[in-house]
Amino acid sequence: MRTLRSYLAAIPCFVWFCTKAVACDLALIMAVDVSGSVDQQEFATQMRGLAEGLRDPEVSDALITGQAALMVVQWTGASRQDVLVPWSLIDGPEVLAVFAEDTENAQRRWRNFSTAIGEALQFSAAQFSDAPACTRRVIDISGDGSSNEGVDPKDVRDLLGQLGIVVNALVIEGAEENIVDYFLQNVISGSGSFVITANSYNEYPEKMRLKLLREIAKQVASNSK
Repeated sequence: MRTLRSYLAAIPCFVWFCTKAVACDLALIMAVDVSGSVDQQEFATQMRGLAEGLRDPEVSDALITGQAALMVVQWTGASRQDVLVPWSLIDGPEVLAVFAEDTENAQRRWRNFSTAIGEALQFSAAQFSDAPACTRRVIDISGDGSSNEGVDPKDVRDLLGQLGIVVNALVIEGAEENIVDYFLQNVISGSGSFVITANSYNEYPEKMRLKLLREIAKQVASNSK
């Protein structure tokens, strides 16, 4: 198994030392939970919600104006993370339309494994090595349960914060008590990081739209629900 530092060593320039000209405002990885607590309908709701959020006129205008770079990742137990939709620089409506369609139609790889949030953050952070040079790097992780396998997400969270990578979360309530507090205390990190809460998977699409708007708008408020 790769160590935490071996994953993060793949991130170019250690973020703040980069001198390459920056073309885009935001490199955003949307990391989707496919662990055993998520059934197939709930997975489909997540992918549809992501696609609908990206198609929202206000969201799409901001992504294109800022020439954001987007990626979608799926994750579950330790050593089970994969890229669903690879990096795409959103420099026009046609590119965004294709990315949203690919997201909605993406196929799930795993169904019955544990929840390894720390590994999901490690894997996502390493993907920035292939991203365009952007002003901000954000991991947008969604899930409905606490980590029960692998490295402690708090340890990964702390190191990502030092590297200037922001971690935000969309938490779906119902499967586990106090799950919002868990994500606040153990997962999110960075200046202006936040948790958005959905009371059920039915609320996921609208909450994702609001979350994307908040991320794209360069939210700098203190951590909040």
